[in-house]
Amino acid sequence: MTQPLLGKVAVVAGATRGAGRGIAVMLGEAGATVYVTGRSTQGNLSDMGRSETIEETAALVDARGGRGIPVRVDYTAEADVAALAARITDEQNGQLDLLVNDVWGCDSLTSWGVPFWEDSLHNGLLIQQRAVHTHLTASLHLVPLIVRRGSGLVIEITDGFDYRYRGNLFYSLAKVSTIHLAQAMAADLRPHNVAAVSLSPGFLRSEAMLEHFGVTETNWQDGAAKDVHFLQSETPSYVGRAVAALAADPGIMSLSGHILTSWGLADRYGFTDQDGRTPHWGRYAAEQGFYEPYIHSGE
Repeated sequence: MTQPLLGKVAVVAGATRGAGRGIAVMLGEAGATVYVTGRSTQGNLSDMGRSETIEETAALVDARGGRGIPVRVDYTAEADVAALAARITDEQNGQLDLLVNDVWGCDSLTSWGVPFWEDSLHNGLLIQQRAVHTHLTASLHLVPLIVRRGSGLVIEITDGFDYRYRGNLFYSLAKVSTIHLAQAMAADLRPHNVAAVSLSPGFLRSEAMLEHFGVTETNWQDGAAKDVHFLQSETPSYVGRAVAALAADPGIMSLSGHILTSWGLADRYGFTDQDGRTPHWGRYAAEQGFYEPYIHSGE
């Protein structure tokens, strides 16, 4: 198996589960050394109340042929992020080729179908702290390592490919903010030959979504009984392969600042989901008339 990222070093911020786990594992499949970072560790789970841990993700990276290094990092604590940068400097001689910002942790804070003036300001501001401020903190401490190498990539994982409303003001603000973070970073990084992009999955079949639909990855299509649109969902591996393809693209600077999607990059690079499918949420959503109101991707 070819491993185009052999010798490359990546950090996935928010790699415990969902898209972050899929990204870390597919980077491992491509041969990368991956710093698998997040808050949930064995014996010390986060307030998300879920069982997945960074150690489990790192083991999956190893199993796919990469090297997974689990490091507990709370990205709301700047000292944790500074310590991660120092550790990479020490262990990898300062080498960092890829940063993926996928910190979220706000499912329980988001109130769907509630106008913003009836929503919780406390929860709304906490969403910005967890899902935007954390991305800034990660970039401010880790991007300098990439800049020193004179090439590399920063990816902001978001939900959606434009600036339209996403069904909740605070959720929408966070997801649009990460798109602009990528565009703004791209402008500052261009003179240093470092690219920055935003990337959205489609209807993501994460661990939480499988539980919500009462299915497993083995019988996931049975979830169509609850929502037929679930048949168009994709595994976290799909966006993971999108990230791996971007990181291996020698012409990545031509995409810097762009808003990208898993399905669009599957068209561009020719990869498939882990079951051989090529789900295209954008085409399906357009055919179904989902754009108004916006249907979020089930991150």
